[in-house]
Amino acid sequence: MHIVFAPKYRRQVIYGKMKAEIGKILRELCERKGIEIIAAECCPDHIHMLIRIPPKYSVSEIVGYLKGKSSLIIFDRHANLKYKYGNRTFWCRGYYVDTVGKNTKKNREYINNQLKEDWMADQISLSEYIDPFTGEKVKGNK
Repeated sequence: MHIVFAPKYRRQVIYGKMKAEIGKILRELCERKGIEIIAAECCPDHIHMLIRIPPKYSVSEIVGYLKGKSSLIIFDRHANLKYKYGNRTFWCRGYYVDTVGKNTKKNREYINNQLKEDWMADQISLSEYIDPFTGEKVKGNK
């Protein structure tokens, strides 16, 4: 299963110091349920996971477990976030799920290259404030 979920309001709290810690928390929770993580990436405002779920669990059960338990652990370890962001709702309400099947290799490559693709898209959309050819200020977004 390819699962994508994001923090509430797309807060970029998971970026930086907490990014690695949230990855460890999710890995630990997956190990408890016997879920195999094939690939995972913590992007600045969302998380991609390619996982193999045992047949005894439903997808919604696993996503609810991962989001619910991880938010409790995050707020326990970082009590200041509770006061900053409100009553223990760290993740958005929804999530995206896609079955993988034969496309496991393509999905793994997509997840592994996600940060690089996001960076490239940001570079393309940057507006220039100084014309690189003349060195003069640009009027408007051209």
